[in-house]
Order: sequence, then structure tokens, then C-alpha cells
Amino acid sequence: MAITAAMVKELRERTGAGMMECKKALTETGGDLEAAIEAMRKSGMAKADKKAGRTAAEGLIVVAGDAKRLAMVEVNCETDFVAKGDEFRDFATAVAARALANSPADVEALLAMPLEDGGALTIQERCRELIAKIGENMGVRRFELVEAASGLVASYLHGTRIGVAVEMEGGSTELARDIAMHVAASRPICVDESEVPAETIEKEREIYTAQAAESGKPAEIVAKMVEGRVKKYLKEVTLLGQPFVKNPDQSVEQLLKEQKATVRRFFRYEVGEGVEKKAGNFADEVAAMARGE
Repeated sequence: MAITAAMVKELRERTGAGMMECKKALTETGGDLEAAIEAMRKSGMAKADKKAGRTAAEGLIVVAGDAKRLAMVEVNCETDFVAKGDEFRDFATAVAARALANSPADVEALLAMPLEDGGALTIQERCRELIAKIGENMGVRRFELVEAASGLVASYLHGTRIGVAVEMEGGSTELARDIAMHVAASRPICVDESEVPAETIEKEREIYTAQAAESGKPAEIVAKMVEGRVKKYLKEVTLLGQPFVKNPDQSVEQLLKEQKATVRRFFRYEVGEGVEKKAGNFADEVAAMARGE
């Protein structure tokens, strides 16, 4: 059967694949459009599986929701170039919307959900299609659902690489957003001192004790020096102890008291944080991508 330009065009529109790949698939299936689509999907999935082990430490943080309930999602890829593409952005946005709408228990449950209402394609299947088409490993890494029982929630995105979600009682949406912006900039690890893990404090105390002992001062002076440094550390790493980023003369705790507000919790995401990035030769990576590896 002769493979016409119209057949190739239709297959390209339905799969998003290149012209030569479409023509090859149609030739191999004798012009059967549906068989060609199935063969291309199988081939694409095989290519996607080969890319699964590659480091994906770029991507986007996306937030969906309102002042009562929101979802924040991190979706990863391998390069900033792909992260800026429309297809990847649309996928990440759809994932956040699905997380918000369906409240999945974990990432595995989220991946098993349809990407769109009434759609047959799951998030995982669409992800693998994008991997096969674009040629980079991708994945939905994590998400948070934040809901305010009686207060409000707010978010702040610093570009597309840092996202913060805050739950607050009292105050205003503007204040909650300011607190989210502060968290993005100042990186507190928790709301107050009571939430700092005991092992973290003990580790810091050990370090300060070793440093202070070298001063040669009496033990009671060393003890006071250590406790002073521990208190300083706790102010530096807790939201309430930090100077407010918009007004360093005022602590966040003072600001919240002034506004009669309380921060219940917050989440801060940064693209790729904690992902071990492999050092490699750029030329070798480009050659591997050209080979479709």
C-alpha cells in the first residue's frame, strides 16, 4: 500500500512524532494507522524505560488552588531547556490540578490517576509518552496538599524553581503571602524551637563545645558560650526567630503577634534539592542524546 503525505500528516498530528518516524511506522504496518500508533507507542515506551535511570534534577514547582486549599507539586526533567517547554509545563500544571482535585495518598496513587477528567491516559502513561517524545527522563517527585480548617493558606513562587505553601490562623492573605515569600528567601527549617529535632540541637551543641574548648577559658564560661550559640542557632533556623525579610528590625514572631496571626505549618520546595547530580562530560552527554540513549 502506498504511504501518502496525508497519512503521514495524520499520524504526526496524533502522535507528535517526526515525519520520518511516522513514515517508517506506516510502511512497517502496511499503512494501518492504528497499528502504526500502537507500534510507535510500544517503541516509545521501550525508549522511555531505558532513560528511567538518568538523573532528573531540573524541572518546575507548580501550585494550584485557592485561599482555603492548595496543592504544590515538583515535576522533574533533565535540563532547564525542557523545563521551559510548553508540553512539560502543561503536563506539570495538569498534575497539580489532579492532585488538588483528587487528594491522592501518595505519589504512586497520583501517578495512577487519569491526567484529565474522563481521560484514559494516566499521569504515569503521559509522563512516559513525554519521555519517549522529548528524549529526557522525567518524573513527578513529590507533592503537598495544604488545607485550612479555619484559617487560610497562601503560596509564593519564586520563578518556577522555588515554591512555598503556608497555613495560617488569623491575619490576612497578604500577610500569609509575605510569610511564604520570607520562607522562600530565608529557608527556615521549622516554625519554632519546639519543632527542631533534639538530635540536631545536640549535634550543634557538640560542635560549639569543641570550638569553645579551644579558647582555653574556664568550663563555666565555655558552657555559657555554648548555650549562647545554641540560642543564636535556633533563632537562625526557626521561622519565628528570624528577622522578617521585609523589615529586618522586626522578627517574624513580632510581626505575627502584631497581626494576631499564627503560622500552623509551611512547606518549602526547591527544584532538585537533595538529588545527587552526576558530574559528566557535556560532549559525551550530547553524543548520547544524539544516539537516542
